[in-house]
Amino acid sequence: MQDILNEIITHKKREVARQKEEHPLSMLEQRLSTESVPFYSLKTALEKSSTGIIAEFKRRSPSKGWINRSAEATTVVQAYELAGAAALSVLTDEPYFGGTLTDLRAATKSVSIPVMRKEFIVDEYQIYDAKLSGASAILLIAAAITKEESKRFTELAGELHLEVLLELHDERETEYITEHNRLIGINNRNLGSFVTDIQKSFRMIDLLPREALLISESGISDPQVVRELRDAGYRGFLIGENFMKSDDPGESLGAFLKDIERL
Repeated sequence: MQDILNEIITHKKREVARQKEEHPLSMLEQRLSTESVPFYSLKTALEKSSTGIIAEFKRRSPSKGWINRSAEATTVVQAYELAGAAALSVLTDEPYFGGTLTDLRAATKSVSIPVMRKEFIVDEYQIYDAKLSGASAILLIAAAITKEESKRFTELAGELHLEVLLELHDERETEYITEHNRLIGINNRNLGSFVTDIQKSFRMIDLLPREALLISESGISDPQVVRELRDAGYRGFLIGENFMKSDDPGESLGAFLKDIERL
């Protein structure tokens, strides 16, 4: 399969360049200096949660196409919150995932739990956009940026009062971890081939700092696996497709949480 990640990053850099021409960074900085944006800690929410589910709003994927094309962000995230999600993740990439910043803005205005901007962040500009859109956290994908960029973006996020989930895919990427990374995720999906291997989370956990809050991402569809991952040391579980493929994602999440409680 074609290396989807490289394709997405190339497109993303062009996309951000256009956005910066239309709305210069100075405009975003000016808006941030005058606007107040609520903040809900993702780390705290996961520490307090008995299940740690980060429910994701996701319309499509590059490998499977449309999952839930007509889904409305406001409706879904409110249902997620009501069902008991600890936090939310909202895709904002349109060409490959069918998401937009409008979805993120709608979500953050509709709930009172942490919302993370799920995006391929390659430029500081996107971090300002995330904050202005109401996000409380951002995702940084190690495979999409350099170690220097990861450090710089993490520092900027801290200045803007945003938490960072650093996403790793293999053992080599543990070199990206610094003392500032308090939220670390293992993506079980290969972003080059989009093949999922849930065992990746179990294999990599011994390489991760135990003082950080650890999150397992992608390919989780069995409540028993959540229990096993929690026993291994994970406290957050990012799940989207398993809920979004149903007619009622909130109801699907609620049933999933009840199944976890029964175990």
